[in-house]
Order: sequence, then C-alpha cells, then structure tokens
Amino acid sequence: MTPASSLHPPSARLRLEAQRHPGGSARRIDGAWWPRSYDLTAELPGLLAGLPHHWGHISSVLVNGTMWSLPGDGMLVADRMVHVRRTDSPRVEHTVCLLAPGHGRWDLLVVPPAATETEAERLMDTTTADDPLGEHTA
Repeated sequence: MTPASSLHPPSARLRLEAQRHPGGSARRIDGAWWPRSYDLTAELPGLLAGLPHHWGHISSVLVNGTMWSLPGDGMLVADRMVHVRRTDSPRVEHTVCLLAPGHGRWDLLVVPPAATETEAERLMDTTTADDPLGEHTA
C-alpha cells in the first residue's frame, strides 16, 4: 500500500462525456484524461479528485502495466484505498479503467503526457465530441 504523494493534487486535465451511452453497442470511451506523467502515484489523486461525485468511490483502477509506474497493488487516495491492477493487453494500452462498486465502470482515453497542447486538445475533443461535461484545466 502506497500513500498518495500530495495532499493537494494538481487539477486533472480531464474531459468527460455528458452522459453514458447504454444499450447493446460496443463499449464507448467515457472521456479523456491528459496526465502530466506516467507516475500513477503522482497522477491518480488529481484524476480521482476531478471526477463527478455521482460516480461514487473509485475502488479499482486498471492500467497498462508497461506504460505506468505503479505503486504496487494499491494506494491511499483521500484516505480511501484504491486497488491498482495492471494488464499488458494492447487493447488497453492508451486507456484507464475506473471501477466504482454499485455505480459503474468508466473507460478514459489517456492522452500521452508528452503530447503538445494542440495534440491533446484534438484527442480530447474527438473523444468527447458529443457534448463534453468536464472542462480542460491546465
């Protein structure tokens, strides 16, 4: 178990879909996140702080283990345990999956930290083209 590195994480650069797309169609991306690095200990507190309250407590996060610096199998974020799982599947290479029991699952596109602002804006706009709920914060 690793404690989060910052009491006041930087604001997340995040855009979210305005609404979920229920039905039998293929799973959609629920938004886009532009972390400042691939250090999950540094980035996860800001991401979780930027999520809507109605998403509930995110208790589990699935990330690509080859891209992210991982804190082990879990970490404390805002005095709550968040389990961190890793996968090496190329299907989730540029996504992060967030799970909140009783509330749902959300998949976010991860914009590479090294992306320029123009590239990041394009990717985030494309991902949330319907009607973005969240705003980009620098």
